[in-house]
Amino acid sequence: MLELSGLGAFILLVLDVWALVSILGSSASTGRKVLWALLVIILPLIGFIIWLIAGPSSAARRT
Repeated sequence: MLELSGLGAFILLVLDVWALVSILGSSASTGRKVLWALLVIILPLIGFIIWLIAGPSSAARRT
């Protein structure tokens, strides 16, 4: 299992907080916001990476 400590854990915390703020401030539906937020909270590193690639703002970049 991947273990983060020190600076790496702090950076991941900052990135996850940024992702959560972006998720909650997005124009996505409430249900999608809740699902994305749960993913980032439950799986911090993997959830952040998935959100970064396929999150609500990625749909805006594609158009």
